[in-house]
Amino acid sequence: MPVFRLDKRLIFPSVDLAEDGLLAVGGDLTPQRLLLGYSKGIFPWYGPKLPILWHSPDPRMVMETRDLVINRSLRKAIRRKPYELRVDTAFADVLAACAQTPRPGQDGTWLVPDMMAAYKRLHELGFAHSFEAWKDDALVGGLYGVSLGACFFGESMFAHAPDASKIAFAASVAQLDAWDITLVDCQVHTDHLARLGAYEIPRAEFIARLEQALDAPTRRGTWRFELDLDAWAARGGDWPDAPPAAE
Repeated sequence: MPVFRLDKRLIFPSVDLAEDGLLAVGGDLTPQRLLLGYSKGIFPWYGPKLPILWHSPDPRMVMETRDLVINRSLRKAIRRKPYELRVDTAFADVLAACAQTPRPGQDGTWLVPDMMAAYKRLHELGFAHSFEAWKDDALVGGLYGVSLGACFFGESMFAHAPDASKIAFAASVAQLDAWDITLVDCQVHTDHLARLGAYEIPRAEFIARLEQALDAPTRRGTWRFELDLDAWAARGGDWPDAPPAAE
């Protein structure tokens, strides 16, 4: 199958035409194109000195919020409340930390300057958000992603302290669930996300779930935790209606 070259027109080819997940090359990183891409299950992913590469992998790694798995050690860590959890207070810092974090099997970062500028713009427009873990006023972990309708497209996470990204991720999933943003796009398989409950589905199934999720309104703007974080931590991250977890 061919890889399509994008021009100035605001269109994408069908994701069914992607070859090994790679669908298209070129185009731009304007908010309009990025949001169109996400709405069709397409995201940019490339490295330094490369053109913009657009992907729609098959299978797709996803999670419904209620699929979140919190193991015993993470539950205990959540109960200790080692970090202050915040949303959208340091988006640029989270982005920079994600870019600087070494990844197994990756030489350098895919968060090149143009990509970072594009996501900062989406944040300014109220579509991109960061969930953060803080310790003594220092940012020690977190993640960021894009929100459309009832879907949160997770992009990257980092940790500079034990369990910091895991706790921030677990809190983000609980808050998203409370807002009825129940589909989490994790893009591609990682063992880390699989341990947290993410799993692979065929791309066609993901697109169907995404189309349904996009029927919901987008929660646009600056986010703040509305979740009762003390009660959430006291439950060890479990849902309010969940049976008591065995210790």
